[in-house]
Amino acid sequence: MSKSSTKTTKHSPESQRARQIRTRERQRAARSLRKVREPGRRSVWIIVGVLAVALAVIALYLVYQGSQGKQTSAATSGGSGFQHVAGQPGTGAVAPAFTLASSRGGQVSLADFRGKNVLLYFQEGLSCQPCWDQIKDLEQNQQALKRAGIDAIVSITTDPVNLIAQKMTDEKLSTPVLSDPSLQVSRAYGANSHGMMGDMRDGHSFLLVGADGTIRWRADYGGAPDYTMFLPTQKILADLAQERKP
Repeated sequence: MSKSSTKTTKHSPESQRARQIRTRERQRAARSLRKVREPGRRSVWIIVGVLAVALAVIALYLVYQGSQGKQTSAATSGGSGFQHVAGQPGTGAVAPAFTLASSRGGQVSLADFRGKNVLLYFQEGLSCQPCWDQIKDLEQNQQALKRAGIDAIVSITTDPVNLIAQKMTDEKLSTPVLSDPSLQVSRAYGANSHGMMGDMRDGHSFLLVGADGTIRWRADYGGAPDYTMFLPTQKILADLAQERKP
């Protein structure tokens, strides 16, 4: 074997520089590729995040629609065509006892009407002119109410009794309107759960309490989505005739 064949080959400086240049080029290319890939990954995660938010919104909307459907199915338009619900205490329950100051002076108790059918009308009060128009319409249809078996009407609201009395004088009304400023009676009847003012005031609720003190019919008209604050007496009696329990 010759000496030249066993001698290690030495690379020239030019060859080393060429390798270094190629190495640097490969490193730059790799860095460039990473820069291209990283924004792509970020874009993918952004798209995933947006889709997740969209799905969450859709899910919440479906839950909301489901709850609205349940509320709508619980309501009825009855014979009047006015949507209403029947809150609690409802038909068949014993009407909660009460004694409240009256716009006509003195106090009025539910027990005063024992042996009679009394229509309780819970309403929003001084700020609701349609509520006073409702009382006026009831007074103008007393004969129709009597034919329906209603012996007396009592309204209940949450304003001070002296202001209620003045309003009754101004409106030339005679129906006893009782003052429940603490909402104790309103809460006992759940009447402050069906109005546009939240639980701060009553809505537009009617309850017929029978001669034995039990609730024979209930209709809460004041809730969403219509927030009915007035309906003709004949419409009330249409619902009463259709929904009343003996």
